[in-house]
Amino acid sequence: MSRLEQFEESRKQHFSNLSDNNVQLYPYLFNRTHLAEDIHQKYSSLSNDSYSNDSVAIAGRVMLVRNLGKIIFIDIHDLSGKMQIVVKEESIDKKYLDIVNNLDQGDIIGVFGKIFRTKRGELSIDAQELTFLSKSFLPLPDKWHGLKDPEIKYRKRYLDLIMSKESRDVFITRSKIISIIREIMSKKDFIETDTPLLQPLYGGANARPFTTESFVWKRKLYLSISPELYLKRLLVGGFEKVYTICKNFRNEGVDKSHNPEFTMLEAYEAYKDYNSGMDLVEEIYETVALKLNGTTKVTYQDKEYDLKRPWKKMTMIQALKEFAGLDIDKKTDDDLKKLLSENKIVLETYKRGLAISELFEILCEEHLIGPIHIIDHPKETTPLCKLHRTDKSLIERDEPYLNSMELGNLYSELNDPELQERLMVEQKDQGRAKGENHPIDDDFLECLRYGMPPAYGVGIGIDRLVMLFTNSQNIRDVILFPLLKEESD
Repeated sequence: MSRLEQFEESRKQHFSNLSDNNVQLYPYLFNRTHLAEDIHQKYSSLSNDSYSNDSVAIAGRVMLVRNLGKIIFIDIHDLSGKMQIVVKEESIDKKYLDIVNNLDQGDIIGVFGKIFRTKRGELSIDAQELTFLSKSFLPLPDKWHGLKDPEIKYRKRYLDLIMSKESRDVFITRSKIISIIREIMSKKDFIETDTPLLQPLYGGANARPFTTESFVWKRKLYLSISPELYLKRLLVGGFEKVYTICKNFRNEGVDKSHNPEFTMLEAYEAYKDYNSGMDLVEEIYETVALKLNGTTKVTYQDKEYDLKRPWKKMTMIQALKEFAGLDIDKKTDDDLKKLLSENKIVLETYKRGLAISELFEILCEEHLIGPIHIIDHPKETTPLCKLHRTDKSLIERDEPYLNSMELGNLYSELNDPELQERLMVEQKDQGRAKGENHPIDDDFLECLRYGMPPAYGVGIGIDRLVMLFTNSQNIRDVILFPLLKEESD
C-alpha cells in the first residue's frame, strides 16, 4: 500500500469512527459569529493568561493538531487568518473529544468557546463545543514546502488557496480593484453594460478567434475577441458614456503577460477624444493605487513606480528615435525592409506603417519603464481609429506602458462610415497575420451610417493591472483558473 493510500485509509477510518459515535457528518449550517481577524483585532489588548467574558463561534479548516494528552491545540484557518483552539479534556464533553480524536489536517470544523490569551501570549478560544462540518479524505500538501510546482498551483487552484494566504490575498485584491474601477466609472456617470460573448462575427481587434457552432441554428459562432463594435452601437443608440468589464478570448500564444482568456475594462465616452481617454487611464491607475496603498507609488519587481498624474507622452516615431536611434522620417521603404530582415520580422504584406509598428515592438518596448503613453501610431495598425488631425499617415491612438508591459489601448474613434468601410476592406486584404483579420461587419457599418458622435474608446487589461498591484510576475497568478495545456499522465 502506497503512502497516499495509507493516508486515505486512516482518514476513512476516522470518518467511520465519527459515524459510529453518532456525529452528524455533513451538517447543513453553522452559525458563525466572528472571523479570526475580527477576534484578533477586538481582543488585541487582552493580557496574557487572562480570559474575556465573551464567547464566540468560529469556523475554518484544521491546519494543525497538537495532542498533548490532557490538552489539545488546534489551529484553524478561515479566509481572514488563523485562530488557535484549545481543547481541555477535563472541561469538555466527551462527545466533543470524540470529534477531536478523529480530526485530520484539512477537516472543517466549527467551534464555540470563550476568548482567552495563553501564558505565552497566543490569543485563543477555550473550546466548549465543537461541530464537525466536513472531512478531508486527501492529505494536504506539506505545510512547509507547499505547492512549489506552478503547474499544480494553476491546475489545482483550490489547493493553492488552502495553503497560501498570499494567493488568497491576490484574489481578494483583484476583487477590490474591480470594485474601485466600478466606483470610479459610476462617479463619472458611465453606464455599465453587457455585450455578447458568443458572436456571429468577431471584430474590434487583430486576433485569431475561438470558434464554436450553434446546434439549433447550424451556424458558426465566435467567442468575443473584443466588445468594441457592440459598445459603439450603444453610442449610436444614444448612450453617451458606456463601459463593460468582460471576458475576451484570443486564440493566440501564451506567455507571462498573455492568456487566451482574459478580463478587460472597455469604455467609450461621446464628445471627447483620445486625450480624455488618457486622462481616464491615469485616473484609474492613480485612484486604485491611492485606495489600495494610500500612495501613488507602487513597487513592482523590485522597482518603484509613481502613478501620479500626468504621465509622460511620446509618439511612436519619437520612441524609435530615442530608444533605437532610428529617424523614421529619413528611412526609405528599402531601409525599413532591411531592418525587418535584420530583426527577423516577417510581414505577409509589406506596409510602411506596419513595419514601423513591428520595429517599435521589437526595439523599443523593453525600454518603456514608464508610466508612459506611446501615442500617434501608423494608420495601418487599426482600421477603427480616427486619422490624426495634423498627419494623415498616423492615427490618434495611444498605448500606455509600465515596466515594458502594455497596459491598454485607446483612441479617438473613427465615425466616418465611408472611410471605416474602406479601411476595413484594406485591413482584410492586407493579411497582416494569418487568421487575425476580422471580417467586415456590415451591420456595424450600417449602424455608423445613422451617425455616431465623436468619442474616445479605452481598453484596459484588468489582469495586468492586478499583476502590478499584487507584484505578480505571471498573468496566471492573477487568474483563478487559467487555461492550461492538456494534462499528461
